[in-house]
Formats: sequence, C-alpha cells, structure tokens
Amino acid sequence: MSYLEYNVKTVPTGPTKILYLNWPLVVLLTTVASVGFLMLYSVAGGTLQPWAEPQMKRFALGLFVMFAIAMVPIWFWRNMAGLAYAVSLALLVGVEFFGETGMGAQRWINLGFMRLQPSELTKITLVMILAAYYDWLDIRKTSRPIWVLIPLLLIALPTYLVLRQPDLGTSILLVTGGGLIMFLAGVSWWYFIAVIAAGVGTVSAVFASRGQDWQLLKDYQYRRIDTFLDPSSDPLGAGYHITQSKIALGSGGWTGRGFMQGTQSRLNFLPEKHTDFIFTTLAEEFGFVGAVSLLTLYVLVVFFCVVSAVRNRDRFGSLVTLGIGATFFLFFAVNMAMVMGLAPVVGVPLPLVSYGGSAMLVLMVGFGLAQSAHIHRPRGR
Repeated sequence: MSYLEYNVKTVPTGPTKILYLNWPLVVLLTTVASVGFLMLYSVAGGTLQPWAEPQMKRFALGLFVMFAIAMVPIWFWRNMAGLAYAVSLALLVGVEFFGETGMGAQRWINLGFMRLQPSELTKITLVMILAAYYDWLDIRKTSRPIWVLIPLLLIALPTYLVLRQPDLGTSILLVTGGGLIMFLAGVSWWYFIAVIAAGVGTVSAVFASRGQDWQLLKDYQYRRIDTFLDPSSDPLGAGYHITQSKIALGSGGWTGRGFMQGTQSRLNFLPEKHTDFIFTTLAEEFGFVGAVSLLTLYVLVVFFCVVSAVRNRDRFGSLVTLGIGATFFLFFAVNMAMVMGLAPVVGVPLPLVSYGGSAMLVLMVGFGLAQSAHIHRPRGR
C-alpha cells in the first residue's frame, strides 16, 4: 500500500476531526493568552482599554483561524508552502515601497482593517517552505553542498529584506529558526561548525566597521550593543530601558508586589510596558513565582509540540511542528533574555502576552499548522 493510500485511510475525517485536536496545547495557549490579558489590564491602570479588550478579540479570532487551519489536511498546506513563501517575500518587498514607519523602522503595511507586519508572517512561511523542501528531498542528499545551498538561499532572501527595514531582532530569529530546521532535518554538524566560525568572524567585522564608511549596522544598533555590555554607561539614555527593567525585575522579589501594585509600570518608569517589556511588569507584580510559572507554561507548549512531532511519521508534518515549536521558543527565550540584560534589546515581543495583532495572529496560524499535522498524521488501523 502506498504512503498516500495509507495516510488517507487512517486519518480522521469529517466533524470528528475536532476530537483529534491536541487539546492540551489549546488549553496551554489559552492560559498563556489569559496571562497576557491580565497584564494588559494591569498596565492600563485597571481598565480593558486600550490594550486588553482588543487583545482578547484578536485571540478569539486567532483561535478561530487555528481551528480552521487545523481542519484542512496537512498535505494541502505542504502544497501551499511555496506560494505562502512567495507571498511573504512580495509583502516584504512591498514594505520597501508602501510600508508605514514607526519608531524609526519601516515594517508595516496598512491593510485598512489592520496593520500587518510581513516579517512576522515570514517566520511561519519560512518554516513551511523549509519543511516542504526537506520532505521532498531524498534524505541521503540532505548534507550534500548543492542541496544545502538552496535552504540557505531561502533563509537569506527574507533575512536581507527584513534587515533593510531595519529589524535586527526578527532577522536573528529568521536565521536561527531556519538553522534549527536544517539541523532537525539532518544536515551535517560540520556545516553548523562552519557557520559558528563565520559568525565569530562576522561579529568581529561588525565591531571593526564601526565609524567606517562600510559600517555594517545602524548607529542605534551599536548603541544597543554598548548598552548590553554596560547599561550603566548611559543610564538616562540608551541604557534607560534595561536599567528600569532590572529594577522592576529585582523589586518583585519572590512573590511580587501584588496585582496592579508595580511601581515601575504604574508610574511609567518602565518603557514599552505593554509590549516588549511586559514580562518585567509580570515579574514585578507576581515575583519570581509568577515569572517561573509563565516560563513553565511556555516550556509545556514547546514540550507538547515536540511530543506531537516525534509521534508523527509524516516528515513534513513533523518538521512543521518542530519548526513552530522552535519559533515559539525563540520568541520567549530572546524576549526574556533581553529584558533581563542577558541579550541586547532587539524588540522581540513576548508571545501571546505582549500587545500586538500581527505577532499573535501569525503564531496562531503556526499552531494551526501544527494542529493540522497532529490531526492528519498517519495512524495504525
């Protein structure tokens, strides 16, 4: 019996599909989003406006989108991977000509009913195209140079366009996420050793280019690096964000100051308290216990993605699920490291908790793909 025949005969069909959803994952995502609603209510001073209520509506829409995508067979999304990737590239090019500027960066396209950030969508479409590529490729060719070059180009194209916006944080996530999928697909360790060596050389070149005609980063990006290395060098300027963030984190102690009692956020000392730095608000109000609890929820989300992927004998479905889990992990790992001073401030939101439409909806699209792979995976008779 062919694989396709086996797959069609052994996957659920019709309305019964909903019973095969990864329900623990649905519950975890809803719980994490609810934490976000609570924190957005707090940072607004005890009101649903202007952040909590719109975020609730977006999550409700996101759940609907996730369920709708989950009901569609995973082979359809495999066939759509190339088109989805091409559309995301076209949108990134469109940002160059029609994009709206905010906080010094040109990253958004106004669709009328919402402002779309195409770089967020690219994180998912890149996972799709790489998973489809390695599903198509003979596993014996995975580490051959010519077949390694193709995924590198698939990663490099959107990364270059995102860097032009400029958006260093998303560029790092694209490169790292793409690299993780290549690793999970079985690409030889030697390539990654070479990349690490090249990365060390690139970092050296970045520092050497500062102040030169061929400077590789923007001035504000160098200031972020300086701030990361020594926040106290400019506590009222470039180091202000991370300094206030550390104060909020430390003042929370073990159990926090209490709900809506955080001084740093309530008195507006904490910058971007509803987006990039919302984790510090949570840590100030609920302390170490609250921070670790949220981290546990995040880890459980990744865990259920990994378990679903390991049990999936469809290579595309398995790689997509692992890719979505890896993307989700990078989101919260980079954000938490950033607000704790363990990484430069690069503007990465806390998934499902930070205020924002594009990031939340795109993540729910990604989890919809993971759910589709879970529902339609091959099963025994």
